[in-house]
Amino acid sequence: MAEYEMVREIQNLCRNNQMRDVFFEEVETEDPIAYVRSLLRGKQVELSTQTRPDGSITVFANCDGLTQKFVFTPI
Repeated sequence: MAEYEMVREIQNLCRNNQMRDVFFEEVETEDPIAYVRSLLRGKQVELSTQTRPDGSITVFANCDGLTQKFVFTPI
């Protein structure tokens, strides 16, 4: 099982507030995309991914009009 540091950024939709909610977590998963789906299950979710040369995977999730970004960096 692969280990990742996951950074989850949730865009703030409040007017005049440019801050984001940011959470850090260590996770074990073989499939980061399936892991994100399990976090957001039961909701209408559109996912797109980007893989970087350093092995990190970025998953962008649009869930009920709210944009979230998940960055998985191998540990």
